[in-house]
Amino acid sequence: MENRFDILTSVDVLNTLHGGITEPQVKLRQHEQAREIRVRVPSIEPELIEVEINNNILFVYYAVNITSAGKDIRLPYTIYNRQLPYFIEISKINSAVEGNELVITLPFNALANGYHKKINTSED
Repeated sequence: MENRFDILTSVDVLNTLHGGITEPQVKLRQHEQAREIRVRVPSIEPELIEVEINNNILFVYYAVNITSAGKDIRLPYTIYNRQLPYFIEISKINSAVEGNELVITLPFNALANGYHKKINTSED
């Protein structure tokens, strides 16, 4: 029961913390060789924004540290999460800070122009 109370208190505190904060800004751009995601979160330094890939899902988030019932709790605030399409070269995804934005580059792979293969039918 105590764990439930901690979580509810944390959620309430997190809602209070984010009550006056402007929503994150996420801009998607398409280039010839890659897609680009530009993330800007007012009051959060872009260096504090984290990017992870888990099971082909791209997660962009930052953590809010709060103390509840004497315990420090790190709560993630998700900005962006999407399934990566087959034509993104996952191993070459990178991110960099440009001014007050985090820029995530998702380069295309060979499948970006579509996959084509002629299938010959064999006879039994």
